[in-house]
Amino acid sequence: MNDDLLFSRGSEDTILSDQDLRDGLTQALDALGPKTRVCALPPDGTRAHARAGILTSQLYDYYGSSLSCVIPALGTHRSMGQDEFERMFPGVPYSLHRAHEWRTGLTELGRVPKEFISEISEGACSFDWPAQINRHIVEGGYELIVSIGQVVPHEVVGMANHSKNLFIGTGGIEAINRSHWLGAVCGIERIMGKLDTPVRAVLDYALKNFAQALPMLWVLTVVGPLADGTMVTRGLFIGTGRSCLEQAAKLSEAVNIQHLEKPIERALVWLDPSEYRSTWLGNKAIYRTRMAMADGGNLTIIAPGIRCFGEDSGIDSMIRKHGYCGTKACMNLVASGVLAEHLAAAAHLIHGSSEGRFSVTLAAGGLSKEEVQCVGYQWADCNDLAQRLKIATLRDGYNDSPDGPLYFIRNPALGLWSAQK
Repeated sequence: MNDDLLFSRGSEDTILSDQDLRDGLTQALDALGPKTRVCALPPDGTRAHARAGILTSQLYDYYGSSLSCVIPALGTHRSMGQDEFERMFPGVPYSLHRAHEWRTGLTELGRVPKEFISEISEGACSFDWPAQINRHIVEGGYELIVSIGQVVPHEVVGMANHSKNLFIGTGGIEAINRSHWLGAVCGIERIMGKLDTPVRAVLDYALKNFAQALPMLWVLTVVGPLADGTMVTRGLFIGTGRSCLEQAAKLSEAVNIQHLEKPIERALVWLDPSEYRSTWLGNKAIYRTRMAMADGGNLTIIAPGIRCFGEDSGIDSMIRKHGYCGTKACMNLVASGVLAEHLAAAAHLIHGSSEGRFSVTLAAGGLSKEEVQCVGYQWADCNDLAQRLKIATLRDGYNDSPDGPLYFIRNPALGLWSAQK
C-alpha cells in the first residue's frame, strides 16, 4: 500500500462521538474497497480509553464474516477472558478472539542490525533487534490487517501506537526485552511525548525493511480530558503509512501533555481497580509524573486493585528481589549478567524508580506493608487514605487537602505531566 491518509479529523477543540468514529472508519474502509479476509489488532483491556472497543465493533459490523479474527495486542499483558473481551468489544463474537502468545507462536521477519542500534542509542546498546510478530498475522492470508489504538505519550517508544502495536503488541519476549531496555537506557525524559525516538527508529526500520508485504491499515485515536475530567475523543486518523501517526502525535502533544509552571511538591494519583492490577501497569503513576515532581517531593499512589508487581510470576519475582532500584543499579545488574536475559524487567525497575529525587508512597489494596517496602516504596493503608482524602470529591489539578495543597491525577494513562522548560 502507498502512504495514503484515508481519514483525518481532529483538533484541540474537536469532540468526536461514537457515531463520528464509526462514520470515519466506514469512510476509510469504503475507500479501500471490498475485502474477504480481515484481521483486527486492537489493544487489550488495559487501554480501555483508546476507543478501540467501538472501532472494533464497527469493523465487525462492516465486514461481518469477513472479519476472520481479533488478536488483542497484549505485549506481555495477561490474555483477555471472555467477559473482558465482550465488555470491551460489544457485539463482536468471542469466537473471533485469538490470544497472543508472546513467548511462543512467533514469526521473525528479520533483524535490525546492531550497528544501527548502536548509532541511534549513541553507543548505549550494541545488540541487534528481532522483528518478531504473531505468526498468525503473517500466515493467515489476510487481505487487510487493521491495527487500532490510541496515540498518547509512552515511556518506551515516546508516542504509543502505529508500528508499536504490531512489533511490540504482537511481538515476542526478545523484541520486548530489547526495545524496553533501549528506551530505558536512552533516558525516559528524552523520550516521553516525542515522536522520533530511538525505539521508534527501530520500529520504522523494521516496518520499512521487513513488513512491507503486510496489508496494514492504521486506525489511530487521540483522547483527552475535559475540565471536569470527562474523557472525549479529540481526533481520528486513519491511513496506510506514517502520515496518520504524525498527525495524531502532533495532536496528542497538544492534548495529552500538561506543562506546569512549577514542580509539584505533593502529588496524588488514583489507579482505577478495573484497569490496574499490577505495578507493571500502574507505575504509569510514576513515570508519567516524574518530569513534574519537585526534588524532595512526595508522590502518593492509591491503587485498590493492585495485588502484584509483574504481569507474570517470573517478572513479579524479579521485581520483588531487586526492587525499583533506578538506572545505575539496573545497568550494573544487566552488565553483571544478573538481568542480562530479562531486559524488560530491568527497564521496568528503572521506569518505576524516582532515581532518588522524590519519595513514592504506594497504597495498594492487595499488597502488604512488607511487600511494598521491599521494592523501595513507602506504604500507606489504601482504604484509610482514600477516605481521608475524599478521592471522589477531588478534581484533576491542585486541590486543598488535610495536609495542604495536593496535585491530583485521576488517570495517569491519559497524559504526561512536566515542569521542565
